[in-house]
Amino acid sequence: MTQKNITAPDDNGTGVVWHKGKALRKGYTTGSCATAAAKVAALMVLRQEVIQQVSIVTPSGVTLNLNVEDPLICGQSATAAIRKDGGDDIDATHGMLIFARVAVNDSGIITLDGGEGVGRVTKAGVGLPIGDAAINKTPRQTIEAAVREVIGPNRGADITIFAPEGEERAKKTYNGRLGILGGISVIGTSGIVTPMSEESWKRSLSIELEMKRTQGMTRVFLVPGNHGERFVSEQLGLDGTYVVTMSNFVGYMLQEATRLKFEQVVILGHFGKLVKIAAGIFHTHSHIADARMETLIANLALIGAPLSLLQEVDGCTTTEAAIELINAQGWQAVYPRIAEKICDRINQMLRFSDEPPHCDAILFSFDNQVLGTNRPLSAITEGFR
Repeated sequence: MTQKNITAPDDNGTGVVWHKGKALRKGYTTGSCATAAAKVAALMVLRQEVIQQVSIVTPSGVTLNLNVEDPLICGQSATAAIRKDGGDDIDATHGMLIFARVAVNDSGIITLDGGEGVGRVTKAGVGLPIGDAAINKTPRQTIEAAVREVIGPNRGADITIFAPEGEERAKKTYNGRLGILGGISVIGTSGIVTPMSEESWKRSLSIELEMKRTQGMTRVFLVPGNHGERFVSEQLGLDGTYVVTMSNFVGYMLQEATRLKFEQVVILGHFGKLVKIAAGIFHTHSHIADARMETLIANLALIGAPLSLLQEVDGCTTTEAAIELINAQGWQAVYPRIAEKICDRINQMLRFSDEPPHCDAILFSFDNQVLGTNRPLSAITEGFR
């Protein structure tokens, strides 16, 4: 495999990816930081000298040359830190120090655990045993392999990964929803962070869905964000644990729900976001597509709304403004029609699945009023009570 060098972050040599005509700098994961910190700590124990820079090869074959911070040697133990650099993909862990403490011994066995600021797994479904430190499979392998390369086949080592800022930083992540408490996760499958990549975000949402299924849930609400989650608990009076955020990734999360064999999926959210699905738009971010008014106008026309209303709606800049016009003129029948269209579109997308989930839709307004459903609300929520 051809190796590509990535220099220390202050050299701005991490490589770039182009997005919308702009060059964005790549970075490296918390897993790469932990691996590099563990490797240099082990080297310092064996050499009994402070080391200021270390290189590792990531799982994707990229060589990272990273600056070492806070190096410290205490006999057969050493500690070192690497500062996380997400490039231009700024996330909750960007700029924080990831530490490794390595104590070398004669056991021949390498142990790995998390310390301060590294989360602990408290719920099944995230791919790690309950009670373990939230250090994912690939980083575990790279950390242990890097240390083994340094200490040789006969020595042993106890490795502890810690991040003093981790508990506070983790409040800005999905860890709490996933049952990972007390700190960040040490993650990364390639070792490299690509700016504007949606894959890691989508995967974190999918993990929450997997966790619910592992816990025995067969029904779930998919919501765009916090507003939908509050609506389920405050307006519907249902247990919030049934809720999973899908963000803009409607199609992806429906495919994941199908893969995991959920029996019922309820798409719930503000009308302005979900109306796009009725037009077959399964990624609802405005930079992908925005056919809100066109979809609304088409469905109003199909139920016989007058041209004057269609023209007024066409002049609206927000769906809330359109809702006011529709309600004032008595054409609320468009809302359940659109909810039905949403379900029709979903069923069409999932038509080749052997066991597609039953899909429902609940649309609400900014004042938390149910606008429309594809079938009676009581029938949709019955299985959640």
